[in-house]
Amino acid sequence: MTVTLLGADVVAQAPGTGGLQGWIQDNIVPLILLGIAITMLWIGGRGDNAGVARRSIGLIIGLIALGIALTPGAGARVGAFFAQLITG
Repeated sequence: MTVTLLGADVVAQAPGTGGLQGWIQDNIVPLILLGIAITMLWIGGRGDNAGVARRSIGLIIGLIALGIALTPGAGARVGAFFAQLITG
């Protein structure tokens, strides 16, 4: 259906969830990090700063592991790096 509004044609589309699903899939990592940041601020707001620090270290380690898991060939490069540290 086409509607003319102030001299411009506007095409009306049927509502759907394709755009929303695509946006969520494209932005899943920032959404997860936003959720984690909000949770950390909520915990820190209660005065549990040591808990926030402890969880942040665990979070950083987890994100590093996730980055290694999602990058093709990264596991072999990390292994070679640690082997080079030991063998010189």
